[in-house]
Amino acid sequence: MENLAVLLPVIGLLVALTNIVTQVVKRVTWDKMPTNVVAVIVAMVLTVAAGIAYCQIKTVSITWYLVVGLIVAGFAVAYAAMFGFDKLREVMNWGGKDG
Repeated sequence: MENLAVLLPVIGLLVALTNIVTQVVKRVTWDKMPTNVVAVIVAMVLTVAAGIAYCQIKTVSITWYLVVGLIVAGFAVAYAAMFGFDKLREVMNWGGKDG
């Protein structure tokens, strides 16, 4: 249960970092790539890198099912980053001209 208490804030941090990096990459590529594709790539890279770094720090052996779990977590982070930002933007526009 202790690991779950650490996992949830880490996923939140990865979602925030994915949003930030995706916005920067979008500006650099002049919107030539679809934002969702960029978000998935960034989320995968950040999640797998964070998982491997954690395994190195805690001296956990990296197995195939750990890599699969990191990839699944990467998709979850990408999903939260893509649709969480859209929902946040909807809430922010709620009290504006559209609301």
